[in-house]
Amino acid sequence: MSGAREIIGKRVAKFFRAGDLVNLGIGMPTAVADYLPEGSHIMLHSENGFIGLGPIPAPGEEDKDVVNAGGAPVTMVPGGACFDSATSFALVRGGHLAATVLGALEVDENGNLANWMIPGKLVPGMGGAMDLVAGARKVIIAMEHTTKDGKPKILKSCTLPLTAANEVDYIVTELGVMEVTPEGILLKELAAGVTVGEIQDKTQARLLLPDVIGKME
Repeated sequence: MSGAREIIGKRVAKFFRAGDLVNLGIGMPTAVADYLPEGSHIMLHSENGFIGLGPIPAPGEEDKDVVNAGGAPVTMVPGGACFDSATSFALVRGGHLAATVLGALEVDENGNLANWMIPGKLVPGMGGAMDLVAGARKVIIAMEHTTKDGKPKILKSCTLPLTAANEVDYIVTELGVMEVTPEGILLKELAAGVTVGEIQDKTQARLLLPDVIGKME
């Protein structure tokens, strides 16, 4: 059976169309780069200053000068371009991103996002997430459905300090795909072998159920 990273990465990659410029955050979202169809003409933006982010390099082929915003080795696709932080954030704040894909500590039924701080723990700061959620036309959260100790991460109301309020559009986990609507979180797709009861049991917020729930592929 595929792991959570593969399931989530493959599904998020299906959101995009040719010509889209998409930002990938650090952590789970980086998996998306490995599953974009070859020749898809989707360009990936990395907050630290380049367009053309590619898949993770093969062992031994890492280039210390080609890393993502989290400092992890990546590749660049032909036609990629590097630039300074001012240009990078001009792209973000100017509304040029079709979407951003971010990880999360918590998301709630109002589309609020908490993904930068756990009180009492040392953190480097919010980083560019606050700009990304405000500037991208679509905000997609890619994360495991629960914490390591099984607690829900999709809540009625976030308990951690917010990164942004009312900005999340979609949530993709290893259990399913959900859309944040004005009425609440709509369950759009279920992963193979997952039931409505199982995903609801692992979700604090009440999931809205459409007449037909799709299959997450």
